[in-house]
Amino acid sequence: MRFESFAHLLSHYTNITPDAAALIYESGEKKICTFRQLNELVNKRAEELRKSGKSCLGILSDGSFDCVVSIFAANLAGLQLVMLDANSTTDVLGMLIEYTDVDLLWGDEELKSELTGHLTDGVKNGKGKLLFFTSGTTDKTKAVVLTDRSLMNSAYNGYSMLPLSQNDILMCMLPLNHVFGFVCGLLWGLSSGACVALGRGARHYADDCTFFHPTVLSAVPMLLGMLVRYNFLNPELRIVLVGAGNCPEQLLQAVSASGIRVCFGYGLTETSSGVAISVRGNPYALEICPDDEITLADDGEILIKSTTCMMEGYYKHPEDTKNVLQDGILYTGDIGRFDSKGRLYITGRKKEMLVLEDGTKIFLPEYEGKIAALLGNPEIAVVLRNGRLILIIFENKNEKPAILQKLKALMETLPRGQQLNDIEFTNAPLPRTATGKIQRYILGGENNDKG
Repeated sequence: MRFESFAHLLSHYTNITPDAAALIYESGEKKICTFRQLNELVNKRAEELRKSGKSCLGILSDGSFDCVVSIFAANLAGLQLVMLDANSTTDVLGMLIEYTDVDLLWGDEELKSELTGHLTDGVKNGKGKLLFFTSGTTDKTKAVVLTDRSLMNSAYNGYSMLPLSQNDILMCMLPLNHVFGFVCGLLWGLSSGACVALGRGARHYADDCTFFHPTVLSAVPMLLGMLVRYNFLNPELRIVLVGAGNCPEQLLQAVSASGIRVCFGYGLTETSSGVAISVRGNPYALEICPDDEITLADDGEILIKSTTCMMEGYYKHPEDTKNVLQDGILYTGDIGRFDSKGRLYITGRKKEMLVLEDGTKIFLPEYEGKIAALLGNPEIAVVLRNGRLILIIFENKNEKPAILQKLKALMETLPRGQQLNDIEFTNAPLPRTATGKIQRYILGGENNDKG
């Protein structure tokens, strides 16, 4: 069934299966919240938020039960929602709060108190809007304006391609401030009438599956790799949906070998998550979701048209919006090809961006520019090898101790996933094209070709 809003979803299942489990979570012990209970809690909190007089709620997302209730309640109350990563630095969070007009915060009390000075006067006409950030580096990140309707349509697309039953338990271990986690870790399950198990954070990656006994799991490649490597997957698991990053073929084979169906999804924040999913055979052969149209430009760039799931635009960045969204068509910057059966393969990236296994995206010109400025040396390049960030420098190796000391301060300002893993020195100038662009493939950088 296609739902028009979060409220429509909750009221529907409250009417037809009120006592069915909607969420399982831990609060001292394992607890179950039915659709009726969830709907009541959401409506009660929505009324409190209406009385607050606020217009834009920043969610310092922790993936908890109370976090989910607050998201649905704020949306029902007509507030604009901004999905923030609680693990970001206070400087970054403060900048994002001011940029998106947040006038009220939900989350950790200590963190909230540190950010109070960044709150604004709020926003007009924010009803139904949810802002998710692109996962570029700090200076380039933009807020993508989605709506509860676009997100519910995206969940419908996923359900149409990969149905779940009301007997399924979907394990949500992904951060809800990322659109893949929000749609494929939460809405996909709830819109199917299935139960969603809310993960207990990174400390419980080892035992969440055995604690909740899920039948379905959505994961980024890095998380799935860890779960497989240490045998943390539970025997009841029947489907794994992988997305938000490039997944090694051997990892998918390892999961399949254990009798679990593996599907791979491709999507963007700008399209409210997935637009194509592999549902049979080759996991890299993607079939297009019902509400989406995908074509290829002359250079192979993937172009997407969707009347139901497309973003409204980048918040306060109309020119950036026009650069990628033209006549309703999104220019993704990804490169692909179709096979004879019309299935899509992702073969590379047009933009100078690295996509890590956890879904983190690094905008190379900006990232390398900071390093070059710090070291006073433009002859540097960053490449990705086996999921590790490598800095290559044309400089005397004897300078390594001084370079390491300079880089330490910079790395400490970046999230762990964006920090360098190693440094290599070369005694030859970096290979470049006639226009001066670094030829990364010569340096051994991954090209992410699949199929």
